Order: sequence, then structure tokens, then C-alpha cells
Amino acid sequence: MRTRVVVLTGALVVGSTTWFTTGISAQSKPASAKPSYSPPKTAWGDPNLQGTYTDKDENGVPLERPSQFDGKRAEDVDDSELADIVKERQQRALAGAAAIGGTDTGAGPVHWYEHYDAKNSRPWMVLDPPDGKIPPLTAIAQQRAAARAAFRSTHGPADSFEDRSLYDQCITRGVVGSMLPVIYGNSFQILQAPGYVAIRYEMIHETRIIPLDDHAHIASKVRTYMGDARGRWEGNTLVVETTNFTDRTAIGVNGNGTFNSQSLRLVERFIPVSAKTVEWRVTVEDSSTWTKPWTFALNLTNDPTQQVFEYACHEGNYAMHNILSAARAEEVRK
Repeated sequence: MRTRVVVLTGALVVGSTTWFTTGISAQSKPASAKPSYSPPKTAWGDPNLQGTYTDKDENGVPLERPSQFDGKRAEDVDDSELADIVKERQQRALAGAAAIGGTDTGAGPVHWYEHYDAKNSRPWMVLDPPDGKIPPLTAIAQQRAAARAAFRSTHGPADSFEDRSLYDQCITRGVVGSMLPVIYGNSFQILQAPGYVAIRYEMIHETRIIPLDDHAHIASKVRTYMGDARGRWEGNTLVVETTNFTDRTAIGVNGNGTFNSQSLRLVERFIPVSAKTVEWRVTVEDSSTWTKPWTFALNLTNDPTQQVFEYACHEGNYAMHNILSAARAEEVRK
């Protein structure tokens, strides 16, 4: 397990690329796609979604439907079934924390971690396809994956810093990976101005500036890790369409998972469902990677106590130095 050490306002915090699981609230039900709640308006008349949000309570919700729920829809999962999986996931979370080593390894006390008391809003995230499963990979995506595996078989994971993920390098976790819940750093800030929305992410400390206009996307030859975003309002829902991605990011927790192609198009919907809750619903379209589009969702909770801390990733990234130096030492030993 790789651990990362960063300094956040004087407190030493340790994270991991492992996605620990936790319990689900016994009252878990998916948020409605068409809520009746109407948020207040900004001074210029747009729905006001501004604030500090967290999805720490979504930690432990798997993307795909677990096998024990085969044949069921999320809304069909009853409280007793959820209670059983709550216990299992809580035990798994505790075991994962023990594996990190706690204070003995500098990993810090339990209260530094945000995922122990997670009160999940749903039993799994994938809404479409209805079976709760991510569609199969295309043939070309399988070929890409095989090529990466073949490269790894002859090239060590620590031969160079370029062999580490973009997250390891403190560059990005991608759009999706930046908001999927992990064990810490789950805060986000939404800010609005006339014609713009900005989303600031705690971990890696990226900010997306989203114009609210009908201008075309930038030229296809210009590509970035976080893509080119354009937003619009559909009633009270903020819809953000993002294109112009590279093929160096992946769809998954912390930016790990299946690598997308340059054809990736993300359609995000930020749906206010109450004064405290916004549902983040994402449709992933990439015909070079998955056989059909798929959609998942989770809840963001407005919580002023979860302020976005400075994420001094490069300054505190001892993991990169230690991984590479240890690999060189191992080479000498052999």
C-alpha cells in the first residue's frame, strides 16, 4: 500500500490510494432526479449553489452493484439488508486503518480520517445501466489495457517518476477521481459569478473554471487533464459538459481505474435536492472505451465546517522520493 504524507495547516495527515469501505445508513435511498426543492437565487438571478461541500459520508459506497444485491434496484434494498453490509464495511474500514499502522507509522490518530462514520445516501452509485454495472470495455480498450499490462511486465513500477500515476506525481486525479470519496480530503467549494461557476477541490488543490455560455469548446487539438468545460442551467440544475481530455487520466477513485480515451465526454448534473444536499450525477460517454454510456451519482453535503485546507502535495510528497530511492537501493542490493 502506498501512503502519502502531506501537511495541512499544521497537522500531518496520511492518505492512501486504497478506497476504504464503510457502513451505509439504514435509511439509505437514492436522491430523486427531479427534486421539488428550489434553492435561493444569486444577486444576478442564477440558482445559488455556492458553499463548501463534502462527500465524506459517501465513502464506502461502491460504484457498481454488489453481488449480494443481484436482481435488485437500489430502491428495493431494505433496511435489514443494509444493516448487514454496514457491519461488514465498518469492519473492513477498521482493518484497513490498522494496516496503515496508525501513530506508529506517522499515519496519525483515528480522528484524522473522515470515513469512519460515513452515512451513505445509496447502496451503490451506478444508476444506468439499470443492473448497476459499468458496461463492458470495447475491443480497442481491451487492447490498450493489454498493452499497458505487457509494458508493466517488463518495466518496473518505480523505474522512473513517470511510472507513477498522475496522482502520485501530485498532478491530478482527473474530474471524476477528484470528487469520488476517499479517506480524507473530501472537501469542495463551489463559487459563482455572473457567467461563471468555479469548483475548487481540496486534494491536489485544482480549480475548474466553468463558463456559462453557448460558446463552442476549444479546438480539438488542445487537450488537458481536466478537459474543457461548458456549463448551463436547466431549471435549478447546473449541467456541465466537458470534452478535450487527454488519454492519460482514468475513471476511478483517486484517478485510478480504467483509462479513458481522448473521446471522453462527461456530462455532470449538480441537482439541488435540499438546503444541505446537492446530487452529483455524471454520465460517462467514451465510445472508444466502453460499449455504451453509463451514469452514476452520489450526494454532496453542504457543510461549512469542512473548509478546504491547503493541500501542499509537492511540498509533502515524501512518497515519491521514498518509492524511487527504495527501488534504487533494491537494485543495488540485487
